Amino acid sequence: MVRPERRTRGDIAAVVVIVAAALLGAGVLWLGSDARATISETAAEPLPEQPVPTSVPDALHEAWRAPSAATPVPVIAGPAVVTGNGNEVLGHDPVTGQVAWRYARDIPLCTIGTEWDRAVAVFRKSHNCSEVTSLRGPTGERGPQRNSDAEFGTRLLGDGTYLTATGTRSFESWRSDLVRTQQFGIPPQLKNPKNNIERPDCTYSSIAVGHGRAGVVENCPGETGRITAVKLHPEDDEKPEEDFSVSLGSRDAAVVAVSEHRVAVVMRDSSQLLVFDDQGGVVESHPVRVGPLASDDNVRVEATAIGRRVYWHTGVDTIALDPKTLTPLWTSPDTLGAGTSLANRLVVPVRDAMAVLDPMTGAVERVVPVDRSGYTGPVRLNSLGPVVLEQRGDTLVALR
Repeated sequence: MVRPERRTRGDIAAVVVIVAAALLGAGVLWLGSDARATISETAAEPLPEQPVPTSVPDALHEAWRAPSAATPVPVIAGPAVVTGNGNEVLGHDPVTGQVAWRYARDIPLCTIGTEWDRAVAVFRKSHNCSEVTSLRGPTGERGPQRNSDAEFGTRLLGDGTYLTATGTRSFESWRSDLVRTQQFGIPPQLKNPKNNIERPDCTYSSIAVGHGRAGVVENCPGETGRITAVKLHPEDDEKPEEDFSVSLGSRDAAVVAVSEHRVAVVMRDSSQLLVFDDQGGVVESHPVRVGPLASDDNVRVEATAIGRRVYWHTGVDTIALDPKTLTPLWTSPDTLGAGTSLANRLVVPVRDAMAVLDPMTGAVERVVPVDRSGYTGPVRLNSLGPVVLEQRGDTLVALR
């Protein structure tokens, strides 16, 4: 029979030393961890859903505003209006502007996007925008997180299913659990030197997404621009899958919109809108009036809004495109942005006002004055319930 183990004073002392050392080590790790450097204040109660408006109001006045340099467009996540500035993300009640939840890190924000009723915040480390966190709109609770290869200056573009982080040397897409579904290009931290792409020496100057595809303008040695259509979830996740790739003959081109079987590209040097089919053939060409670029983003993202049509701001006009064929249907001249849908109407920012348009014809039904306090730059719109949201530079303004 084996005698039972007996603890001596020496054994107990050794255990105490080991436990103390473990606790000290854990404390040191916590002091230097991301967890200590993170603030997550969730909502006491979920934000309520907003009623669907039945008409555009006769007057629009400023209800509240907030600094938001990290949102290139107004960000909505479920029932929350989301702003980002410095190193913190805030979820606001859309009507009052009251902060319902807060998420902050000790590192600066790169950008904020939205998909799946969540805000997706990208934070900056020393070498890139690698820290990605999703936040549930109603409460600010954390959802899936990941590390990424996103570059400085990245933007997040959603197509209803996938979220894509832009970049000049690579771009990547994620599904709702933030698992990467594709990566196109040459990221900084690379295991495969050519990353299984056919043109590893190209850079990317413009991108748009839609229907599980990305349209990207490539700038390759010895060429003057190239338009490539890429699947956001290829069958082989180790190899990009292209629908087509053809030369443009222009270094001043940008992708406007991507539908299931078409890609629209603006050639700013010739003021033409070209529509490509699945084989890379030009099926339509239309003259358009273009204006100066609204931003100096390293990867150009054209100002568009999705409703009954695809609405595109050329820099001077708003043009409605057929959502399937991307054929231009009508033009509203002298606007400040693409617009947004509200109460079955399209509201478009114009100088000192908001124009209310019939989305089918583009006819102006009325004009609602808006005091922008001297701001004359481009205006990106969104709406949530009865509230119209304007992104004016680094400031988010709510109107109602």
